[in-house]
Amino acid sequence: MLLLLAITAPSALLFGFIGASAARSHFWPISWLGKGYVAIVRGVPDIAFFLFFVIALDQAFEWVRHKIKCPDWDEPIRQGNDFVVCQAAKLPLGDSPQWVHETYGFFLAVLTFSIVFGAFAANVLFGAMRAVPHAQLETAEAYGMSRRQTYWRILVPQMWVYALPGLSNLWMVLTKATPLLFLLGVEDIVYWARELGATANPRFTDYPHGDWRMWYFMALLVFYLGLTRISEVLLERLMQKLSHGQATTGGEAQRKAAA
Repeated sequence: MLLLLAITAPSALLFGFIGASAARSHFWPISWLGKGYVAIVRGVPDIAFFLFFVIALDQAFEWVRHKIKCPDWDEPIRQGNDFVVCQAAKLPLGDSPQWVHETYGFFLAVLTFSIVFGAFAANVLFGAMRAVPHAQLETAEAYGMSRRQTYWRILVPQMWVYALPGLSNLWMVLTKATPLLFLLGVEDIVYWARELGATANPRFTDYPHGDWRMWYFMALLVFYLGLTRISEVLLERLMQKLSHGQATTGGEAQRKAAA
């Protein structure tokens, strides 16, 4: 779970930044693409997106490999409800070791989570970009800065203070959404709590015991509450640092406290 969060959080933020930048573009095809990404992904229930998108993504990878590796294939790929490609195009290959299958499933999970939560991050960042006072952008242009310089030197550094409250909420939601990994075939911390606490399972141990799931889930509750508290402390410190010197309520409170 922690590994997933460590990879997914920056990946989703990257997707969100690209989506927000695209939505803000003055070139309308790119703007429509960015706004469409945000609207479509946010409008589809997460569980439906996870169940459908992973299958479609896996088949898209295999279709590309099939076209490259098996150009002489003369049978249809779509055969009723079956998706049939040559053996060389399968991902992962049938004779691949187990860790390859697990790594590939984890990769699909990370990519899916990043795309889903990236759309929510894009909406937050797009709103934060619009919250930056327009007068500051006009001042930068008046001093001779190009549109690109204004974007990277004025807009992007200042937008984070407006985006952090929304991004912090998104981080909390992301930590609680990890049990959805089970839908993607990834065994997460909730899965292990249920399996290890159940009555003796030969897969894990032959030691006879009763149903300990309540205790495992109580430990899981403490873990999630602890993770939430640590996140709140770190995010609050980050918010104070970003607010320093800013013309915001938080920045004004800091100036009054220092006076």
